[in-house]
Amino acid sequence: MRSFTRAERRARLARRHFLGGHGTDAVAVTSALVGLHATDPATPYLSLWARIPDFDRADLDATLYQERTLVKHLAMRRTLWVVRADGISAVQAASSDRVADSESRKLIADVEKAGVAADGAEWLRTASAAVLTYLEANGPTSATQLRIALPELAGTYDPAPGKPWGGDTPLSPRVITVLAVRGQVVRGPNQGGWTSSRPLWVSAAAWLETSDAAEPDAASAELVRIWLRAFGPATVADIKWWFGHTLTWTRRALAEIGAVEVDLHGTPAVALPDDLEPEPDAEPWCALLPGLDVTTMGWADRDWYLEDLRGQVFDNRGNAGPTAWADGRVVGGWRQSADGRVELQIVTDVHRGMQKALQRKADELTDWLGGAVIKPRFPSPLSKM
Repeated sequence: MRSFTRAERRARLARRHFLGGHGTDAVAVTSALVGLHATDPATPYLSLWARIPDFDRADLDATLYQERTLVKHLAMRRTLWVVRADGISAVQAASSDRVADSESRKLIADVEKAGVAADGAEWLRTASAAVLTYLEANGPTSATQLRIALPELAGTYDPAPGKPWGGDTPLSPRVITVLAVRGQVVRGPNQGGWTSSRPLWVSAAAWLETSDAAEPDAASAELVRIWLRAFGPATVADIKWWFGHTLTWTRRALAEIGAVEVDLHGTPAVALPDDLEPEPDAEPWCALLPGLDVTTMGWADRDWYLEDLRGQVFDNRGNAGPTAWADGRVVGGWRQSADGRVELQIVTDVHRGMQKALQRKADELTDWLGGAVIKPRFPSPLSKM
């Protein structure tokens, strides 16, 4: 049985996650990694800066809003991603449909519980049809404009009765969420800056080139194949967690692609059958990654790159804050001063040369940010110190 060491896995990160600075463009990097986390609006920009030499924020904006080769889409683990537009049908079939079913059921139940309608499913159908008709007639529209223009979206519910964070809450944003995760609407131009999320909603049929629905099993197998090429070898639990799916789904996809059993420094795992060659050592590298970066969030079992830093760089919900990496392991984090300067928080042993390299990265990021201060949506304990 092929056995992989921690050193090999860390060398793979340099090449397959483009953390040695070898990325060519936003579409190529996003495609190779399945997608980029986008729950925090700044994350995809910072993730690409870390991977593509001379990356410019306008490059991502162009691919999202002019060329439309990338698109933001709700998918794995009910998380917002940037994915390839021409691959959205596969993501939809493999992951988003499952999330859409769950979101629809919960919304229907809350509509009926709140007394907004006796038939929650019919209410949702009517509200959804109204949104789609309006977008097709009027083009990009904000959520606020939709709520004002469409009486079909009227209604509130209490998400936490008796709690301080409860109270009357509009149902309209959840209708848009259901439509988005179904792939019927997408986030169009962003009215805010690159660090905020104020999207105008558009009809997917009008915004993207139409494609036939993907066959679920084939789509699942293909996405798992792409994922394993970038993130593998990995445990079955890693794959199940990353896609937010069942163990049965995961095993079926692995069987479809002919994944083989391997050893990960003492733990059973899987890899692609054509991806078992020894991994050459990587040149020394370092990286500053944003909160929720796709690499930091890439596995359920993270000890091989976190060592004993999990409690410092992840919050208690499992969300990663900004991290500093050296040769395939997390060595700390980074934050910004009030004037925007990037400050390193190195909390483990790093040799002098790597400390200097990380400081150069911090200075480069300070210049690239140009005074913008990024406040992670899910700050880690380290970033709050």
